[in-house]
Amino acid sequence: MTDPIALSGSPGSPYTRKMLALLRYRRLAYRYLPSSGQALEGLPRPKVQLLPTFYLPGPDGALEAVVDSSPIIRRLEADYCGRSVIPTQPALAFLDQLIEDYADEWLTKAMFHYRWSYPDDIARAATIIPCWRGSVISDADLAELATRFSRRQIDRLYVVGSNATTAPVIESSYRRFLEAFEAHLTVQPFLLGARPAACDFAVYGQLTQLAQFDPTPMALTLEIAPRVFAWVSQMEDLSGLEPGDDDWISLDAPPPTLLAVIAQIGRVYPPVMLANARAVMTGAATVETTVDGLPWTQPPFPYQAKCLGWLREAREALDAPDQARIDDLMEATGCAPLFA
Repeated sequence: MTDPIALSGSPGSPYTRKMLALLRYRRLAYRYLPSSGQALEGLPRPKVQLLPTFYLPGPDGALEAVVDSSPIIRRLEADYCGRSVIPTQPALAFLDQLIEDYADEWLTKAMFHYRWSYPDDIARAATIIPCWRGSVISDADLAELATRFSRRQIDRLYVVGSNATTAPVIESSYRRFLEAFEAHLTVQPFLLGARPAACDFAVYGQLTQLAQFDPTPMALTLEIAPRVFAWVSQMEDLSGLEPGDDDWISLDAPPPTLLAVIAQIGRVYPPVMLANARAVMTGAATVETTVDGLPWTQPPFPYQAKCLGWLREAREALDAPDQARIDDLMEATGCAPLFA
């Protein structure tokens, strides 16, 4: 594949930012298309409208619209050599997948929650995000778009699990994650060593919004995690970084700061993912559980039930020694219930 990769997205989409930074790091030529307007004329439409949308050759060679960043990362790994974001050691690759999943499916709850729960955050997002679809717009039209767009997003907060009941869990979890990640960045520049993994780009994508766009979580980030704020800016373009094969950590002696980050996953992710999977399986109308001693309720989310299944399949695919190593780490960090 020699033609530039075509994708459409938006600066306000954490998954778009995740993939653009990954393409830059991997030095893969791409064409970034606005998510609306003439740029998309003649291109296929995805079955589900999600950002980013990649336009990649299908089995018959014709372009098809592809969404879902994690499988796209794995496809790019297969199609293009060099500067891999997947660790070569299978157990570490599993850990990369777990952290990426947490970023994509849990940190995004904080992103939507802060953006559409606080007046200053709502005002900024409602005004700026419509302009990213085309800044040539009258004041009257922008005001109308901002009102309509913000109302739609606020009304959909329940979908990601943000509500009056879950707000304390989401906000305390984000604060603890910032504190743990800030401490980790005093030891090494990326989550799994001296080179970025897929999970780094997933965390980066969410933090482009949480740490550097939405006022309330940005202020918190600046207050307690200045290294994290700076890391987000550095992650945007890592095309000049020269990774080495030995730049990954060894799971025989993982940094304690990394274990502390994973422990934040174990503190909140298993109860929600397990309760959600049960609700999806039984057809329940509501997910009900307790997280960190506090109540949690949200609608079932079928996609996240699939995510849990994929994590379990990844663990099962490990050989016996790697599985034992991962199981010990999962037990030590509170993540073991995901795989029980």
